[in-house]
Formats: sequence, structure tokens, C-alpha cells
Amino acid sequence: MRIKRRLFVLTFLCVLFPAAVFSQTIDDPTSLANINEVRISHLDLDLTVDFNGQVLSGNATLHLDNMKDTDVLILDTRGLTIHDVTLGSDHEETNYALGEYVRYLGRPLTIAITTETEIVTIEYSTSPEAGALQWVKPAQTAGGEKQFLYSQSQFNLARTWIPLQDSPAVRMTYSATVRVPEGYLAVMSAENPVQKNDSGVYTFEMPQPIPSYLMALAVGDLDFRSLSERTGVYAESPVIDAAAYEFAGTEQMVQAAEALYGPYQWGQYDMLILPPSFPFGGMENPRLTFTTPTIITGDRSLVALIAHELAHSWSGNLVTNATWEDFWLNEGFTTYFERRITEATRGRQYAQMLSELSYHDLFETVKNLVPKNPDTALKLDLESRNPDDAYSGIPYVKGMFFLRMLEEHFGRERWDAFLNDYFGEFRFQSVTTEQFVAYLRVHLLKNDPALEKELRIREWIYEPGIPENCSKVKSAELTRVEQSTKAFLQKTDPSVVDTTGWTTHHWRHFLEQLPDTLSEKRLTALDGAFHLTKSNNAVIQREWYTIAARNNYAKAREEIRQFLADVGRVSLIRPIYTELSKYPEGLSLAENTYNSAKSGYHQMTRDAIEEVLQKVRNN
Repeated sequence: MRIKRRLFVLTFLCVLFPAAVFSQTIDDPTSLANINEVRISHLDLDLTVDFNGQVLSGNATLHLDNMKDTDVLILDTRGLTIHDVTLGSDHEETNYALGEYVRYLGRPLTIAITTETEIVTIEYSTSPEAGALQWVKPAQTAGGEKQFLYSQSQFNLARTWIPLQDSPAVRMTYSATVRVPEGYLAVMSAENPVQKNDSGVYTFEMPQPIPSYLMALAVGDLDFRSLSERTGVYAESPVIDAAAYEFAGTEQMVQAAEALYGPYQWGQYDMLILPPSFPFGGMENPRLTFTTPTIITGDRSLVALIAHELAHSWSGNLVTNATWEDFWLNEGFTTYFERRITEATRGRQYAQMLSELSYHDLFETVKNLVPKNPDTALKLDLESRNPDDAYSGIPYVKGMFFLRMLEEHFGRERWDAFLNDYFGEFRFQSVTTEQFVAYLRVHLLKNDPALEKELRIREWIYEPGIPENCSKVKSAELTRVEQSTKAFLQKTDPSVVDTTGWTTHHWRHFLEQLPDTLSEKRLTALDGAFHLTKSNNAVIQREWYTIAARNNYAKAREEIRQFLADVGRVSLIRPIYTELSKYPEGLSLAENTYNSAKSGYHQMTRDAIEEVLQKVRNN
């Protein structure tokens, strides 16, 4: 009955979600799978969570669409132990083999199938070193009593916990059964339970087709708090009240997003607050955004991150980049959309402040990468490269300013109509940069080569650096901050700094405007007036601790060490490690802190900090 029900569901979904994506040939350099011959259309997982062994074990049943009548299925795996592979609902034995390890990509799992094969079942277990899985010790959780598990599948880490076609070009529906110890709640990027049960067995359904990088699992001592009929938050008990307060405006954001670009198509929108080791600010897993606790400030000043992850429900989850070379299609669109949501909910002045900060970030990123670096183009080249190595703010911010330029040229009314049509045309599909450009030419540029050249479309997308027609952004709020900065530098008296109405973003800009070298007197004066070393705001801590590390400010040394030990979000701690590594005393603090903290960091965080420290060792 279970297989028959799955086949009925799949038949229904083929009607609901046209498989237009299957018609295109995709060259994905980050996958070893034969995605242009056969594709997974549905995944059925049955997994047991073993906290003691730090492994997942069970089976993955794959439903196939064999477009080219091939007799071979090739899947992506990395670090998986394959126990058995069978075909069909009768579980017939077949031949299979793991290939040689390929750097960054893992080992291809080649399975003999027939042209009639519709179902393949793989019995397997993960490794304790699985790159996607973070096993968090009780002492590193908010509750302090139970362990915690969470996954992070982007970019190509889904293959470390599920044998599948780990390419964003392949979309699939999925169902899952997850077995956890007593007292734990399991949640996924799917329809979720809201409270623990006595059996420890939880079932999940994701009826909309998603790419593999949006496969997500978390297990912990979690509570749930409803925020509206379709929004809510999961967190550990000590965090749930603060999280519910911080994200109380989520429904307003959803409504603002819908008013811009059409109905929210995923049913529920919830958030999960993870332990501090989470390497990102947030991850847009469908129906359940994973987010760092470092955005809980008590003043809701960092909830633009939630606007960003929510926007991914359209740009990224609904319309997805077909390869990671097209990453800007996810993040540039989402950053632009985030700004529009923020403007609708917080006002244009507030959104303009965020845009100016992004403007400064863009130029700083290009300067650090060197203007002619090919990674400053929107379309990336990832042949024989780890997507993490090309990761930067370019797809986010340069992508956002490209779309902002188009909005300013064509006007909001026409631009918004275009975006609505784009999201509708490619819903539940994965697209390439070239598909977007072709759609842009027909539906907005009206096949006008002169206009395309005038707007520098090719330069924006395929060439490095920042085109001359990038919007210049100036915020009155940040101008006010700059005046306070100038007054302080002239008098060294913090009383001249007018912080009335300042949010985290004002503070960030103030601290970023300070010169690289500051005297002990100025550092002490600032710290005494504003208690920066003792701040509980993670963004302010990053900015201040980076300054303190750069200037070897001894009074902040212990707080810096504790911050680096507690927080795993790469964007918050990498700048501090970088500054510490520039002089012997700081390098000693950095290395000692990293060595004691790295077991609690996610693999992505370890890779990022190792890169910082390795540069010093190589010199």
C-alpha cells in the first residue's frame, strides 16, 4: 500500500508541477551523477539517529524518471557506507560499486538498473565526520542537558548524509521517517510536528519538489511557539520566549512579500533557532528556516535576515539556480527582495540604510578579491573547484545592485510585473543564467540590442568588477552617524557621539568608520562610554572585537576568546581571527582558541578559520 500511495502521489505531482526542468541538459561541475539521463523524482527516507555513534543509518528509496532509457544510475556520495542496493518494490538484488574519490565531489555510486526500473533502495549509514551533520554536545546548547543535531546541505553536502543526485538542477518531493531517542523532537524541511511524542518516531512529507541542498534535518530538545496561523518558531526552552518576541513580525513580512511577488506557496513558514555553532546567519530550508541565535538582540534590529530567508521562498526555493555557477540567481534576487520586504515593513529610510551598508560591502569585497578576479563576476566558473572557495558577497550584493539598476531604469511598476511573471514562469524549476538572460531579453528588453548594451547587461553578469551604472546609495541616517564619528575623532570625547535612536546598523557603521589604528586612550574612552566589550549584540561584538584585536586592546582579550569559543557563524568570527593572526601575541590567542573550540565548530567554520591560519603559517 505504501508504494502504491507513493506512485499515486508522484502521478499527481507530475500534473501539478510540470517537469520542464527535465527537458534541458545541465552541465553541473559539482556533481558526479548522470542527471541528464535519469533523475530522482521522489525520495523516501527511513533513518535512525544515533547520538552516541554520531551516525544516521537506514535506507533511501529513490523513485526515478529515466528520460534516456539508461541502464545505469550514478549517484553522489561522500563518506557514506553502502550496505546494500536493491531494485523495485520486491527488492531485487543488483550490481553496484563506489568509484574512486574525486576531490571536493566524493565517490560516485554506480548502480545497474533496467530501462523499466522505477524504484531503487539503498541501505546505508553516514560517517561521524559527515560534512553536513553537526553533532552538538549538551554543554554547547542553550538547555545544557541534551545533545543537538542539525544538517547544513548547501552547497554540495547533502551527499554526505543521503545518497542522491546532489545537484540543484534535480528537484524531487520527499517523505521521511526519523527515529530519535526519547525526549527529542525531530524536524525537517517539510510538514513538521509541533511537539514531542512518546515513540520518538516522526514522519514527514514535502509535497513540493525541492533540490537536494534544501534537504534538512534537526533533532533536539525543542519547543514550538505559534506566531500566526502559518508562522512559528522552534527553539530550546531557554530561548523560545526571546525568539518569539524577536520574530513576532514574521507574518507581516510574509504578507509584504506576497503583496510584492505573489502567494507564498509552501504552506507553513517556521524558523528554527540553532546552537551558536551554526556557520551561517540563516539557511532557507523550505517551511523551516534554520537560523543563528546571534540575530536575537532584543530590539528586532537584525530581523532583516529573516526577511532574506523568507524571500528565498520565491527566489531560490521556488525558482532555483540550476548550478552553483548560477548562484547569483538565488542570492542576488533574494537580497533585492529582502530590501523590498524591509522597505514595506520598516520604511524606505531604514531600507536605504541597509542598502548603503551593502554598497560599502560590495566595494570592499571587490577590493579584497582584486577587481579583475573572475569571482567578482556574477556567473562563476566552478570547474574542478569547491563552491565554498568561490563564496563571497558578490552574488548577493552585486546581484542585488544589478536588479536595482534594472528597477531604476524601467520603473518599479514595470519591473515588479516582470519579476512576478518570472517567478510564475519558472515556479518549481531550476534555471541557468542563460535562461534568465533569454527571458530578460524577450520580456523586459524587448530584444533591443542597443538597450542591452546601454544597460551593460553582459558586463554585469559575465565580467569582473563593478559596472559604472551601479546605483550610488546615500542614507541620511548613516550620514548622521558619520558626523558623530568625525566629531569623536576630533575631540576623543564620546559625549559628542549622539546615539539617539541608533540600531545595530548605526553602530556597525560608526565602528566601521573608525581608523584602523586607535590609541589605547580612544579605545578606553569608547569602551567606557558605550560598554562595547560587554555588548551582547553579535554584530556589535564582531565590529568592536575586530577593532580590539587589530589594536591589541588587552581589556577585551578575554571577551574575544569567549566570543570565538562560543560562536561558529563564519561572518562573525573570521574577521577577528584575521586581525589576531597579524601579530605574534594575537596569533597565539587565535591558535589556542581555535584548537580548543574547533570540535564545536561546523566543518564549514573549521575550513574558513583554517584558511586564515594557514596563510600565516605559509608566510
